[in-house]
Amino acid sequence: MILAIVGPTGVGKTKLSIELAKQYNGEIINADSMQIYKGLDIGTAKIKPEEMDNIPHHLLSIKNVEENYTVYDYQKEARKKIEEIKARGKVPIFVGGTGYYLKAALYDYHFQKEENINQNIDLTEEELIQKIDAYPIDISYDKKNKKRMQRILNRLENGDTNFTKSSTLLYPDTIFIGLTAPREILYQKINERFLEMVNPLMKEVKYFYDHSIYTKPLQTGIGYKEFYPYFRGEKTLEEVIEECQRNSRKYAKRQYTWFKNQMNITWFTVHYEDFSKTINEIKDYIEKERTSV
Repeated sequence: MILAIVGPTGVGKTKLSIELAKQYNGEIINADSMQIYKGLDIGTAKIKPEEMDNIPHHLLSIKNVEENYTVYDYQKEARKKIEEIKARGKVPIFVGGTGYYLKAALYDYHFQKEENINQNIDLTEEELIQKIDAYPIDISYDKKNKKRMQRILNRLENGDTNFTKSSTLLYPDTIFIGLTAPREILYQKINERFLEMVNPLMKEVKYFYDHSIYTKPLQTGIGYKEFYPYFRGEKTLEEVIEECQRNSRKYAKRQYTWFKNQMNITWFTVHYEDFSKTINEIKDYIEKERTSV
C-alpha cells in the first residue's frame, strides 16, 4: 500500500500524515517542490524536527537553493524511496501540494533531464506564453502557472518536445486522500497563518537577500519573491503581507483545480474543531480500500 495525502496549502496535510504514519507503520515522502530546499522553512510551513514524532521523513531539505533540482530528479529519487520503504516492510506516505511531483512519481511519466533551469525566470507570464506558443507543437498548459510555463519553455529550448503524458498508475495499491475545507474557512486560515509567520519569515528571506541569492526557488516561491521588493524599499510591509496572502489563496484555488482534474482522489472535509474525527473517517476509508484491493 502507498498513501498519498493531497490538498491545498494550509488545510492540515502534515498533521494527518503523522497520525497515519503512526497507524500504518509509515515513512513520509515530501511532495512539496519548495520543501526540497534547505533554509526555506518558514514560508513553506515545513515540519519541524520536534513535530516529526520520530517518523522518518524523506526528500525534505535535501538541496541548497543554488542547486538545480527538477521533476526529473524528484521522479528518480521518489521511486527509489518507495522501493526502500517497502523493502523495510513499511508504508510510503506521500504528503504535499505539488501535484506535478506526485504524478511524476506515481504515474508512467517519462522525462528528460532539464538543463539551465534558472533561465527564463525574469520573463513575464505574457512573454512566456508568447515564446511557448511560437513552437509548432500542441501543448496544453495552465497559462496562470508561471513556474510550470518556465519549465515548459526550458524544455523546449533544450530540444525536448516530448510532452506525451500517461494516466497509467504505476502503483495500483496507491490510495489517494484529499483534504478540503469550505473556501471561506480555508482562506481565513491561510491569512491567519501568514500573519503568524511574518516576522520569522522576514528573517529567513533577508538572509538570502543579503547574500544576493536570486535563484529560481526564491524568485518563484510564494512568501519569498514578494519580500525582495520590500527589502529594496519598493513596497511597504503591509503591501507585501496582502500580496502574499492573495497569492497563497490563488495558489490554493489552483491546487484544487489541478488535483480534481488529474487524479482519482477521495476528498474529506476537515473538522478543525475536532481533527480526530477527520482522522477516524480517513482510517475507516483506508481500511475499506485495503480490503477491496
